[in-house]
Amino acid sequence: MKAYAVPFEKYLNLADARLGTKAISVTDDWFADVNRLFQPTPAVWKEGVFDDNGKWMDGWESRRKRFEGYDSAVIRLGVAGSIKGVDIDTSFFTGNFPPSASLEGCFVAEGDPTDATEWSEVLGAVELQGDSHHYHEIANSQAFTHLRFNIYPDGGVARLRVYGIPFRDWSTVGDNEQLDLAAALNGGRALACSDEHFGRMSNILNPGRGVNMGDGWETARRRTPGNDWVIVALGHPGEIERIVVDTLHFKGNYPDSCSIQGAFVKGGTDSQIETQSLFWRELLPSQKLSMHAEHEFAEQINQLGPITHVRINVFPDGGISRLRLFGKIK
Repeated sequence: MKAYAVPFEKYLNLADARLGTKAISVTDDWFADVNRLFQPTPAVWKEGVFDDNGKWMDGWESRRKRFEGYDSAVIRLGVAGSIKGVDIDTSFFTGNFPPSASLEGCFVAEGDPTDATEWSEVLGAVELQGDSHHYHEIANSQAFTHLRFNIYPDGGVARLRVYGIPFRDWSTVGDNEQLDLAAALNGGRALACSDEHFGRMSNILNPGRGVNMGDGWETARRRTPGNDWVIVALGHPGEIERIVVDTLHFKGNYPDSCSIQGAFVKGGTDSQIETQSLFWRELLPSQKLSMHAEHEFAEQINQLGPITHVRINVFPDGGISRLRLFGKIK
């Protein structure tokens, strides 16, 4: 199983361009477009590539500041949420990285911040090094719609990852409204898995269909008895009425079959879930899968009542692109 650099990487990257994250203003991005900060792929180096403004860099880079002040960008997150941690990544920026950076945040119910908007500190100024990841845990339960990323005084940053839990006002959801309770945008989280050698478990909860195999969850080839699995915490307790298991892009490496267990979990911590899941009830009996296809199940679902967690088992191994668990909140 892949090891995350830090525990909070298991949360959703709220600043992912695929979610709609974008900079709505920036003081300066002369050398490199500020919106490159939010690309989901790792930064790359292009040897000998220049454009009209200088060396092409995969990130945000401002000009050398010749007066007082510092550079900043106001960012509209693709999904509002509370922040568990950030990664300020200066990959490939060596003689041109900022010595320090900070983050501020605000919650704007509609539209974007104005001059009257009050900002609060998310991450106080921290020192940066060149060509490095800078991981910082955030202990703040407040939800934010926008961030202000400050670099002191100027320079370049390759990527900004903002890991957290999406905010959803569940009071606005009707009792008879069916929605995907496992979706990352609704607060669903992948908590643990048997293996994620080729693709991260959290990918199966992302919006839309996968863009390629790397945008799904795929395990190594199993050479021992057993099967692979992922445990998912729903964004809200609910009764599941429809399930979609999507193997898009997985052709010679999709699982032969899958099953899903479910439970209403009270108390405990994420780390205790794995052992408990062995004894969860069967939500979806074993179902055959086929390559590169969406598989929808409704009549096959067992009525367990409200649940908070599921465990999807794939037999014996392989990859799936997405998991959708449609139901009504309870």
